Amino acid sequence: MRSLVVRLDSFGDVLLAGPAVRAVAARSSHVTLLCGPRGADAARMLPGVDEVLVWEAPWEGFDPPPVSTADVDALVTRLRAGAYDTALILTSFHQSPLPTALLLRLAGVGRIGADSVDHPGRLLDVRHRRRAGRHEAEAALDTAAALGFPPPPGDDGRLRVLPPPDTSSLTGHGPYVVLHPGASAPARAWGPHRCAEAVALLADAGHRVVVTGGLEETGLTRRVSGDTAVDLGGRTSPRVLAGVLRMADVVISANTGPAHLAAAVGTPVVSLFAPVVPAGRWAPYGVPVILLGDQSAPCADTRALTCPVPGHPCLDEVTGQDVVRAAHKLIQERQS
Repeated sequence: MRSLVVRLDSFGDVLLAGPAVRAVAARSSHVTLLCGPRGADAARMLPGVDEVLVWEAPWEGFDPPPVSTADVDALVTRLRAGAYDTALILTSFHQSPLPTALLLRLAGVGRIGADSVDHPGRLLDVRHRRRAGRHEAEAALDTAAALGFPPPPGDDGRLRVLPPPDTSSLTGHGPYVVLHPGASAPARAWGPHRCAEAVALLADAGHRVVVTGGLEETGLTRRVSGDTAVDLGGRTSPRVLAGVLRMADVVISANTGPAHLAAAVGTPVVSLFAPVVPAGRWAPYGVPVILLGDQSAPCADTRALTCPVPGHPCLDEVTGQDVVRAAHKLIQERQS
């Protein structure tokens, strides 16, 4: 069976789809993952994926492209050439799978399943409805099972990526803690002054600290690292970042892609979680986690990209000492 899995949004979202992808791969001869450009690097790290197709959907992302007949036609042609027997469309609880399902119908995909609140007409063969409050990783697995792809025997359902490289040449030898100060949306970020405070306090407590960030975050990582931490801002590809996170004692991160990548390599996470989306659906999955941040703040469930509350109190009232205590607790639990 040739199968297609679709997850069109971000890096972390694609990682959360990983257990469902493995379920599909266990009963398929070939699995293609159709994703957006922000999720492509994650897609290439998932076990069970034979091919990655990248397409930027006009209904996804912070700045989606305009609708283009030529672009849509090219995608449909490409999918038709894949001759897929079945397709699993994975979306977040607030997204509709139906635009994607329409394109897959036009491409002649044999059987299509998705989680859909909206009536799908003839667009879906299997319409699943997720259980209330289900974590995104679990909801994806449930949808795969509804389409005929239960978890394979012996699979624990946790996040997973292909083995990352050795990164000791970047981090140095010996134990360390990772702090990732950036976030995909400002509303989810812990303040730089708080991050710098945590770096100093962790160093005072005897920890080596490694600060990570993307190419566009080098100013932030430099500020947060100061003269204390190892600054890896802009120096890690996603695969290399996976290696850095895998060897850390604990990862400190907001609700953003690297927190899910830490979970995928089995590292505990101190999660600075702004409640703009529910932690029950989006917290790091399958590893020990300590959640920090006021989950009852006025911004809760707003899905805001920029904090709507002056002073960003849900996160910036979390202190560096709070983070150090949480990190110590996770490290002690891991060592016991």
